[in-house]
This record gives sequence, C-alpha cells and structure tokens, in this order.
Amino acid sequence: MIQMQTNLDIADNSGARRVQCIKVLGGSKRKTASVGDIIIVSVKEAIPRGRVKKGDVHRAVIVRTAKEIRRTDGSAIRFDRNAAVLVTHQGAQIYEDRVTGPRGPVSPEPEPWRS
Repeated sequence: MIQMQTNLDIADNSGARRVQCIKVLGGSKRKTASVGDIIIVSVKEAIPRGRVKKGDVHRAVIVRTAKEIRRTDGSAIRFDRNAAVLVTHQGAQIYEDRVTGPRGPVSPEPEPWRS
C-alpha cells in the first residue's frame, strides 16, 4: 500500500531512479493506493542526461508493492520493493523500454486457462 511520502523505484527508462508519492488520486479522502492505481510523484533522484530531472512532477502507475496482493484463489503476490512507471495524463506510458516495456517483474494477473 502506497501513501503520501512513500519512496518508489522506477521501472522504466525515463531517467528517474527514485520518486516520492505526493498525492494518491481517486478522491479527497483516499489515503492509500495499490497495484494499478495512479498517483502523483516527484522525482527525487535521476540519472545524468535522462529525460526527466530531479524535482519534476509526473503521474505514475504502481506496478509493484511490498504489501501482498491477495487473489481470488487465495494466493498472494509480494515484491521486495515498491515500484512505479511514469505515465502521461491520458494514461500512456511515457518512456517505454525498447524491447519489453517496463523493466523488472510486474504483477501479472493469472490467465483464465491456467487456473
């Protein structure tokens, strides 16, 4: 679960390394976000010559959380670190990896034929 002032890793090649959540979108009383939710983030650490700079404010979609995610079959998925992908206001990924999209493990939903 992600709340304000939570630090997250970035799972794309935008040039940002670490961001901090500054707002959870979805209502004035909403306090936490989980996988798939959109948040507003501020870039706290960036690589040199990257596309985003330290201090930039962007929207991001959460792709990994340290808090486990329960599935309908009773299993749970948990990651070591929190991570997000920067997106545009329309929801499209800003900086896609050249080959596969987001880097690192992303929380997959099970295909219906595998359950």
